[in-house]
Amino acid sequence: MQHSNKLPERAGAGQPVFPALSPGAGTGAGRLVAFMPVEVLGVAWVADIGIDLGTASVLVYMQGKGIVLNEPSVVTIEQRTGKVLAVGEYARTMLGRTPENLITIRPLRDGVIDDFSITEVMLKYFIHKVCRARHLFKPRVVVCIPVDTTSVEKKAVLEAAVRCGAREAYLLEEPRAAALGAGLEIFAPSGNMVVDVGGGTTDIAVLSMGETVVSSSVRVGGDKFDAAIIRYLRKRHNLLIGERTAEVLKIEVGSAFPGSRALSMEVRGRDLVNGLPRSQVIGTEEITSALQDPLSLILKGVHQVLERTPPELAGDIMKKGVVLTGGGAMLDGLHKVISRETGLPAYLAEDPIGCVARGTGKALECLDLLRGTLITGKNLAASY
Repeated sequence: MQHSNKLPERAGAGQPVFPALSPGAGTGAGRLVAFMPVEVLGVAWVADIGIDLGTASVLVYMQGKGIVLNEPSVVTIEQRTGKVLAVGEYARTMLGRTPENLITIRPLRDGVIDDFSITEVMLKYFIHKVCRARHLFKPRVVVCIPVDTTSVEKKAVLEAAVRCGAREAYLLEEPRAAALGAGLEIFAPSGNMVVDVGGGTTDIAVLSMGETVVSSSVRVGGDKFDAAIIRYLRKRHNLLIGERTAEVLKIEVGSAFPGSRALSMEVRGRDLVNGLPRSQVIGTEEITSALQDPLSLILKGVHQVLERTPPELAGDIMKKGVVLTGGGAMLDGLHKVISRETGLPAYLAEDPIGCVARGTGKALECLDLLRGTLITGKNLAASY
């Protein structure tokens, strides 16, 4: 069955765009009574789900099925009415191309919820998209968050998960989920180091015996890489380009490590001198230069974590190396830069984009083992 990323048209005046997605729809305020069944001997039961709620994209993991959704964290709304027109991939195609009455936004910034109501609508849409039937039973949900998320931000994520229909909601730090998803043995008394480079944040952590020993979160990720490229072209070539063009430039010709590759690409934008459209050929060397500032912040975070790492665990990391996960880690040469600056071997995990989402699935499988270290509304309230 094919699913469209475009929301249905309104049924009539005053009707919600998508009743199942509108706050207040269903039973209870803002709840969605639609869950993911798994067929076992002809009987449908509710599968628990894990959500990688990222700044750039949202991945949903369903028990028994794996990753069932991977879409951009983008929503297009009508400014005057607040009507949601598109979510996910379809909304992403509108970035920088909407008329004045429409706005395409990312409801998450730097790894946390920036617009609660729009994030809730987006989550409900994604959950609805992977549903196959409506059930009275609710799933348990594990949502990943950056390591330095504040109590207020944690509360907002937990509330969003519950309002979207979770029976029980848990929060798991992204590096721990990434380590689980990368296949690292984090429950042993041995050190593992993970650098998870997402769209809005880079989470760095040393793990042992199933828990985080030392961690740091740097609010730099793929989005900051794109912004640095936009600034560079504006300053060096008087050329203004959009976010999508910057991202393509980063992926196609960019590199973090000088001399790693030598490519070029023609980009189109607006000339800031005469205001007319113009094209410019940009090479790898220029992108490498543009990325130095955000890269230096990530390297600083890695150094700070290593400086606070207990010596025995530091010895383990020297043998095992540093594992890179997340979409931002796929920047060409990033592992080489980290290896050069730390003197440690550094590796890119298999399927780095899906590591955190797969890690939520493994967390669900060993929930009893991890339950005491996961964040819930109850233990969050007790910490106040």
